[in-house]
Amino acid sequence: MTDKHKVGLTLGKFAPFHKGHQFLIETAISEVDELIVLIYDDPVLNIPLATRAGWIREIYPEILVIEGVNSPNDTGYTAEIMKIQEDYVLSILGNRTISHFYSSEPYGEHMSIALKALNRQVDVSRKTIPVSATKIRENPYQYKDFVHPKIYKDLITKAVLLGAPSTGKTTLTEQLAVHFNTQWMPEYGREYWEKHQINKRLTLEDLLKIAEIHIGKEDALVLQSNRFLFSDTNAITTYLFSLDYHGSALPELENLAKAAESRHDIIFLCDTDIPYDDTWDRSGEVKREVFQKIIIEDLEARNLKYHMLKGTVAERIEQVSKVLSAAENSKF
Repeated sequence: MTDKHKVGLTLGKFAPFHKGHQFLIETAISEVDELIVLIYDDPVLNIPLATRAGWIREIYPEILVIEGVNSPNDTGYTAEIMKIQEDYVLSILGNRTISHFYSSEPYGEHMSIALKALNRQVDVSRKTIPVSATKIRENPYQYKDFVHPKIYKDLITKAVLLGAPSTGKTTLTEQLAVHFNTQWMPEYGREYWEKHQINKRLTLEDLLKIAEIHIGKEDALVLQSNRFLFSDTNAITTYLFSLDYHGSALPELENLAKAAESRHDIIFLCDTDIPYDDTWDRSGEVKREVFQKIIIEDLEARNLKYHMLKGTVAERIEQVSKVLSAAENSKF
């Protein structure tokens, strides 16, 4: 490395990574030849270190991201704490020479001295990007404009409601969205079926199209959601309908069903304990019980955890609320 080769370093927890961090990183990119981002781990945070690193790597593939496993958790400006932090950073860097240390915090002064680097402070007053990770964790929806879309999607807890026909999925999904002041994804298959069914049947190609369009609409709704997104059914359900109708499914639909295993954070299963609504487009109460059993067997075969919802709409909303409260506490 020549003297002209400038290497920048910045560090932080990035929980979550926001536009203030982006402003700092993009400032650094414009000033140095090479940039390193060191991400601290923290047992108190429930956003995994790998997730936070993945965000930065995806948005800025040209920079080096180092995951700081076993990073020190002590904060402050006592001589002892500063020495612990400096020693850790130096140990992580090894033989790398840093010419510019970037931060928006007071620690930039002592860390840059330890690194023998220029202390490059960026937007210390937070006037350019007036936000903090703490504020975003407290209310992601309020500060969504300060978060990259790729990251905002990860901040939304995505819940899917499954169940056989006439188990109250649609009513409950819509009411949950009202209750939590957020978005819900209706079952697109119902809309498509009403327009395209022939003798109450759809083709294999129709079923694949349903799953694809449902996923696309759901992806768009995530960016409009407040804390949660509730979806009525998923590609696994469409896949099971294909097997039930035709005894087979297109490979593309099978792949979408496989991807659906990890698409949502929480799975709810609506029980058959409510009266059967015998409309013209349904196949009867006996079929409801049979298909419910198929869904349960499939979830268990896929080793997917689910929460059974029973009772009235109000009782089910209360059950969902308890599960979501626990999920939010573990998310952050």
